[in-house]
Formats: sequence, structure tokens, C-alpha cells
Amino acid sequence: MQPILHAVSGITKNTGIMYANEGIRCNAVAPGSVETNISSSMTNVSPFGMSRIHPGLAVNPRVGKPDEMAQIALFLTWEDSSFVNRTVNTGDAGWTAF
Repeated sequence: MQPILHAVSGITKNTGIMYANEGIRCNAVAPGSVETNISSSMTNVSPFGMSRIHPGLAVNPRVGKPDEMAQIALFLTWEDSSFVNRTVNTGDAGWTAF
């Protein structure tokens, strides 16, 4: 796990426990690859960097859509998710399992 993701996880868990008795929940969404215009706007891409990332791209099940990430966040606002607290919800089609 990258250091920043570990920090977000810790803050989420800490905040969730601090305010749980007040009925306030804290959850996070950790999106995987999502369709954006970022890749089409990239210039001067490092061949070395691409050689390092390319093997991982072959096992990525698929790229997510922005609406799919929004659905994860939206679920966390519903009453149906009232028992969900202190979690980092990963939306990556199972990519982190590889």
C-alpha cells in the first residue's frame, strides 16, 4: 500500500471511532483505474516508467467508469449502509487481489 493510502486509511479509521458515539460515520473510497482524459493528455511519457507499469496493465480486469465510483460513494450515504463505518471501499474490479 502506498504511504498516502495508508495515511488515508488511518485517518478514516481514527475519525470513524472518534465520532461513532455521535452517530457520525467516516468511510473512504479508493478508486482504481478510472476512465478520464488524463492518459490522452500525457506527453513525454518515460519509456522506463511505462516498462515498469506495463506488466500490471495486463492483469487489470478493466477500467472503471466515473459513474461506478460515484455509486460507491452514493451507497455510503444511504441508510442501507448505516452499519458501515471506518472502511476504505476499494473500487477496482478486484485488481488489488492480483
